[in-house]
Amino acid sequence: MSFLMLLWLSLLGCAASDGPIKVEVVGTPGAYQLHRGGQPYRPNGAGAVSGSLTSLKAHGANSIRTWHVGDGQILDDAHALALTVSLCLDVGRERLGFDYNDQAAVAAQLQRFRQQVERFKNHPALLTWIIGNELNLEAINPKVWDAVNEIAEMIHEVDPNHPVTTALAGLGAQDVALLRTRAPALDFYSTQVYGGIMGLERAMDDLGLTEPLMVTEWGTIGHWEVPSTAWQAPIELTSAAKAAHYVAGYEQVIKVNPGRIIGAYAFLWGQKQERTPTWYGTLMETGDRTEAADALQYIWRGDWPSDRAPNVGLIRLAGQTANKSVVGLAGTRLQADVVALDPENVALTYRWTVRPESKAKEVGGDPEVVPAPVPNLISLPSGAKVEVLMPSQPGAYRLFVEVLDDAGGVGHANLPFYVREKD
Repeated sequence: MSFLMLLWLSLLGCAASDGPIKVEVVGTPGAYQLHRGGQPYRPNGAGAVSGSLTSLKAHGANSIRTWHVGDGQILDDAHALALTVSLCLDVGRERLGFDYNDQAAVAAQLQRFRQQVERFKNHPALLTWIIGNELNLEAINPKVWDAVNEIAEMIHEVDPNHPVTTALAGLGAQDVALLRTRAPALDFYSTQVYGGIMGLERAMDDLGLTEPLMVTEWGTIGHWEVPSTAWQAPIELTSAAKAAHYVAGYEQVIKVNPGRIIGAYAFLWGQKQERTPTWYGTLMETGDRTEAADALQYIWRGDWPSDRAPNVGLIRLAGQTANKSVVGLAGTRLQADVVALDPENVALTYRWTVRPESKAKEVGGDPEVVPAPVPNLISLPSGAKVEVLMPSQPGAYRLFVEVLDDAGGVGHANLPFYVREKD
């Protein structure tokens, strides 16, 4: 090992044991910013998990957010890559059964969080504390915000070096009013918006929002915000349309409000099932990058990858797009095609899959199961045009296509369809 490498590892180890780096919100309404170690610091990153941070850093991010504390490994992993972490305390949600009238449960939760804050407060990668994720979603009892305020006061007592927030689903007037009256110990507010990001600036104006704001989730258009088929299957954007929405949301809202929006975390650097396996992730399950990942590099670094992911703009079944509510008869065959191109003009590979439509009704990102693929329905060899055998079992399905280049880039699209029995 070279002397320079040994020196670098030595410095890295020293930094990890040096203790906390003070972070604070400074400024006045309309001119806020975070300061870290006395210097302006604007977090631009994504929600992420261990294992994905190296690629996130390579694409230009400087920070990540989490949805729980865990064992602290994510802090170490982030620090090794010079990333900061907005660490989320997994506060009990009313919609999942937590009762904020149960004083003993609330007190036990507070004590558990005190232990977590004590354990990680001095980690040099720590940037902010997020007290709960979307606690306003399907919530009725306003005492949740009393509990949030108690947690915020505890953090200020135990850890004076890191500001605290809570992440709201949307930015509604009632929720902001409750935070103002019941949770004054918060240092700033956070919101999570998808299609609604294009209306965020107006929402801030309408609310007369003078508090600093962070966007702790943003990205594509949500599955609750898009048109649906006749059988209420949401219609997902193609990967090209998603990438365009990422760029528009950032450039038209986040970037142009630097003194009001003090940082932003895209959702999601990774992959997850939420209505479909491709709706929110910027990576595939294999780790291959999508068009949205390329867009985030442009946002974070100011340049596009030298080898961009394939551009997928349209998928059809029987010559029709998803908004036509395509129906097929069991056992018959329909032609499918995808319109895709590679910016570098390399040959593309196509992977087609049919899955039953997800029956999940979860909200707020709660875990879902990926429906298993239905085998032997796609004509081989597969290309930009294939023949799809309609499943023998009537019901709702979804046709997926992945378009791959030879450099780890993937474009994707899907189309919901319905199968009827033959007369």
